[in-house]
Amino acid sequence: MMDAEFWLKRWREGATGFHMTRVTPLLTKHWPAFGLPSSTRVLVPLCGKSLDMVWLAAQGHRVLGVELAPMAVEQFFSEQGLRPSEHVSSMGRHYVAGNIEIICGDIFDVDAQTLSTCGAAFDRGALVALPKELRLRYATHVYGNLARDYRGMLLTLEYEQSRMQGPPFSIPEVEVRSLFRNHTEPTIIDQMDILAKEPKFKDRGLDRLLSVAWRLQGSR
Repeated sequence: MMDAEFWLKRWREGATGFHMTRVTPLLTKHWPAFGLPSSTRVLVPLCGKSLDMVWLAAQGHRVLGVELAPMAVEQFFSEQGLRPSEHVSSMGRHYVAGNIEIICGDIFDVDAQTLSTCGAAFDRGALVALPKELRLRYATHVYGNLARDYRGMLLTLEYEQSRMQGPPFSIPEVEVRSLFRNHTEPTIIDQMDILAKEPKFKDRGLDRLLSVAWRLQGSR
């Protein structure tokens, strides 16, 4: 099982190919249809220094990112020209600037009360970063504690896992439905084979790489 040091080492070494230097196109394409009030607090788990947080904040949302690596958090605020205030809680070190807050800590240390203040979630790189043995714990802890009627967008990948070692991991449709069955009804809203756009994965032996976007709707 990957531990915290795995990700901290990736950031220290600059091995952050998972970081996108633009806003996720699927987010801008589908998020408006979710019809969320602009003031909704949106959770971005394992956020890194994602520009998606900037876009969500620009829509008026209050953004709550959670990220393990201090370097990622510091780079985010520095690159955005923001000077956050800081305080410490049992969940980690909080950085706050405008309507963006990032907790530098472990997602599993974020308490239920804090998660319940989030009426939405955008998960591009969290679930796919977790090995199989952690995914149910993650889905239960995070999504099981969001606001009861939350709406979420989840991005996953599907490929032949035996051909490539994750992360990112392949998470087939049947597993997604199983992970979320106790608190939401996942709906596929977009899917396409993106291997032609991702030559690095072709070089690692893949002959198919399916990107799947899910809409999650709280139903507890």
